[in-house]
Amino acid sequence: MIAYGIYFGALHSVQQMAADAARTAIGGLNEAERKTLAQRYIDLNGDGYVLIDKSKLTVDAKDNVNDSEQFVVSVSYDARQLPIWNLLPMLPMPEQTIKRSSTIRVGGI
Repeated sequence: MIAYGIYFGALHSVQQMAADAARTAIGGLNEAERKTLAQRYIDLNGDGYVLIDKSKLTVDAKDNVNDSEQFVVSVSYDARQLPIWNLLPMLPMPEQTIKRSSTIRVGGI
């Protein structure tokens, strides 16, 4: 149970980070500026999230290919360093890479 609690804590941090970066990015005037803002947010704040090592993060921020009014921030986290993988070898474990995305609407209605 502890292993899953640690994993869910990291999972929540990655999701929250994606959402926070998306909210920060909305201030950009175009896709390039929004991407820069999202990446900068992660660079400056990545270590401030529970169970997260900023050096293990990957960020992809871009306009939604199907709807240019939507901007998507995707964050991947290499969770292999979490202290859970050898706790109970018989326990089925989740993926070692946590991937979460957040979408925010660009502009008005």
